[in-house]
Amino acid sequence: MVRIAVEGCGHGTLHAIYASIAKSCEINGWDGVDLLIIGGDFQAVRNSYDLNCMSVPMKFREIGDFHEYYSGQRRAPYLTIFVGGNHEASNHLFELYYGGWVAPNIYYLGAANIIRFGPLRIAGLSGIWKGYNYNKPHHERLPYNQDDVKSVYHVREYDVRKLLQVKTQVDIGISHDWPRGIEWMGNWKALFAKKDLFEADARAGTLGSSAAKYVMDRLRPPHWFAAHLHCKFSALVNHKLVGHHDSVTPEHEAQQTTSLNGKNGTNGIALETVTTPLVGQLPSVQLNTDEIDLDMDLDDEGQSADMSLRNDPLESRNQPSKALHQDDQFVTEDLRAQLPASFARPAQALPTATVPVPGGITNRTTRFLALDKCLPHRKFLQILEIDPVDIATSTESSEAYTLAYDKEWLAITRVFATELVVGDASSPIPQNRGEAYYRSLIEKEEIWVEENLMQHGKMAVPNNFEVTAPTFDVNVGIGTREQPKEYTNPQTVQFCNMLGIPNPFHLSEEERERKRRGWEAQEVVGEVVEEAIVGEVEADGVADEGEEVEHARIRETVICRQKQALTPILRVEWRQSLLGTSQPTARNDEERKGKVRHTTMCERIIITDNPQAYSCCIGSNVDTPKKI
Repeated sequence: MVRIAVEGCGHGTLHAIYASIAKSCEINGWDGVDLLIIGGDFQAVRNSYDLNCMSVPMKFREIGDFHEYYSGQRRAPYLTIFVGGNHEASNHLFELYYGGWVAPNIYYLGAANIIRFGPLRIAGLSGIWKGYNYNKPHHERLPYNQDDVKSVYHVREYDVRKLLQVKTQVDIGISHDWPRGIEWMGNWKALFAKKDLFEADARAGTLGSSAAKYVMDRLRPPHWFAAHLHCKFSALVNHKLVGHHDSVTPEHEAQQTTSLNGKNGTNGIALETVTTPLVGQLPSVQLNTDEIDLDMDLDDEGQSADMSLRNDPLESRNQPSKALHQDDQFVTEDLRAQLPASFARPAQALPTATVPVPGGITNRTTRFLALDKCLPHRKFLQILEIDPVDIATSTESSEAYTLAYDKEWLAITRVFATELVVGDASSPIPQNRGEAYYRSLIEKEEIWVEENLMQHGKMAVPNNFEVTAPTFDVNVGIGTREQPKEYTNPQTVQFCNMLGIPNPFHLSEEERERKRRGWEAQEVVGEVVEEAIVGEVEADGVADEGEEVEHARIRETVICRQKQALTPILRVEWRQSLLGTSQPTARNDEERKGKVRHTTMCERIIITDNPQAYSCCIGSNVDTPKKI
């Protein structure tokens, strides 16, 4: 039996979280917990520069508590593990893609991972779901632009593919986002009464993460914990009734769901839910309408149902409208090819074959629990006792509970390591070859892990935390715009060396300096010598702001930095921005009804030292309104 505490979103409030656990344990007569799980938005901010890599509006920026644990001023009283959310110091977590210590006694699970803690086997998936980025590589790399800060925490198919190769039982699953459809497996009426904005997306089948659902349906752990939506919600998933790829609707609810809001459990006893914190260390917070801006922002679930469907390339319902492309004859293929990837037509979804659940995965019921963030009068903390599914594998005493690597996951990591793409948006991820192809490779690598690591006692996660970035300096204000430097984390180096895999997260100082100089050059504002609209296209896509794109225009701008220079071209870059919403041209009021057009400017900027060299690129103005 392992005693754990589960917290929803962290939001940098470690002092209050740890104090609340201590008080909850005191109430229940416990002497502490063995493990704390935080469901994302941990905010491992080491210094003011890290804030520039966290997707949080400027008015909500805070340095938080974590920097004190990072610098050694404080030590976490309980072993803490967490997954990444959508409000993170993403540059810090990037250093530890495979997982690692962000501070002594605080461990990040990485983009995807399976780790062992004593008798428990724990799976983690970081990030949130955005279908339009799911099939992209991890292309974001410092220095980040505004788009990178928003996309870096989106779940990628590559990481989910690895988790879907697991063929043996895990005990706990963790994600930041809720698995899609989970709302129908609990008290959905109470949920929608409390969070009324959820209902439209839930009924459209777009609330939550498809990736988390895929993983939960495959791994079928007895417990799954999540956060993100800032409320407490519990549900029961009966995997014998819900098929591997079946959808769940309210009509199934009567047969397939059980509310878990009471104190009950299978392989776990919910002893205490902290609703009103009883500790003085909690910050004084006044509720106000600004709170929604932090997490229900443009990357969250406040989208319309139609737009969410367009964002999901894996849904069979995502078919492009014929009417949307009726004016395609006005757009050349060369012009369309110049658009960024986000404007590409959605790929046709391929039918997914149902894969039988492996015999090593025996559990048939998952208890789901989502919790709030740490604020007064909120349900953000739960403490439980959990047994592993396979008690026979439990060999450690409670005094010896430590983190250890997982044999099967290390084998999977070795198989997929050479296919990892980092920092290159133009490189596609390798095609998914299917479970049957990977299985023999994984079995071969499991033998390698046993012979080279297990037999030599190298499966324990080493306590090898090192400070990489500078610690917090009060003299550097949190409003600084300076981007942080990229650091090679020694933990990632040691992990890659241990497995004998490439380390794409390491760059030489010369390479990093070149990247930084290139980013800084983008900040130079030159003289605009020519500007014109060179094309207008209908597009299925999503603008950076999360608005549905019904209309897109390409503007090409030539910027001259130095007229006397000889270099003909310095770089070509794209900028994409939402121009606004307007009514298209119509002959009468009846025709205008319901025809709202979202126009997005896609601007290709050629920066040159010679104003004559690329003036020929500028085309004629094609700004004719079109009816959608």
